[in-house]
Amino acid sequence: MTDWTSLNYVVVDVEGNGQQPPDLVELAAVPIVGGVIGEPMSWLVKPDAPIKYFATRIHGLSSKDVADCPPFEAVKVDVLMALSHPALVAHNAHVDVGVLQRKLTGWEPPEVFDTLKLARRLVPGMDSYRLGNLVEAFSLAEGLPEDLSPHRATYDALVAARLFVLLATKAASLEDLRGRPPKEVDEDALF
Repeated sequence: MTDWTSLNYVVVDVEGNGQQPPDLVELAAVPIVGGVIGEPMSWLVKPDAPIKYFATRIHGLSSKDVADCPPFEAVKVDVLMALSHPALVAHNAHVDVGVLQRKLTGWEPPEVFDTLKLARRLVPGMDSYRLGNLVEAFSLAEGLPEDLSPHRATYDALVAARLFVLLATKAASLEDLRGRPPKEVDEDALF
């Protein structure tokens, strides 16, 4: 059985512009190496289409806020470097992975761990598995810088990283974290 800390991870969060499918406005990546949460990296980018009002109401970013930001192409190499870990973690990961796959043509995600699915499996019985509810239930925002706020990429990636570490420590092994049952050993086959 392999310890979960034997694998390196990058926790990501994307904030979109309210389009369908969503385009990228903000991205944060937080490495977890040897079980230790590292320093976040983040990028604000100017999306291809204006940010819709309802998206601004969620994350607080308007088209004016990103008017002087670079397009995604200008930060693409840095983003790919930040994502170059054997495993990717996100809350409700299909959304973040989908945005990244659209923006990074040809990029294939590594192994993906979804903290939403992990929380449902490893912490049954919660009233809600929304990231904000889990942050509150497990006090995951304690000690974060005052300038970070929910629904912004850096905050969400950091609390998702803390959630992942909490969930990973509840799992008996990396295999358990992956949702794979331990292999049964046929003792008769050993002799």
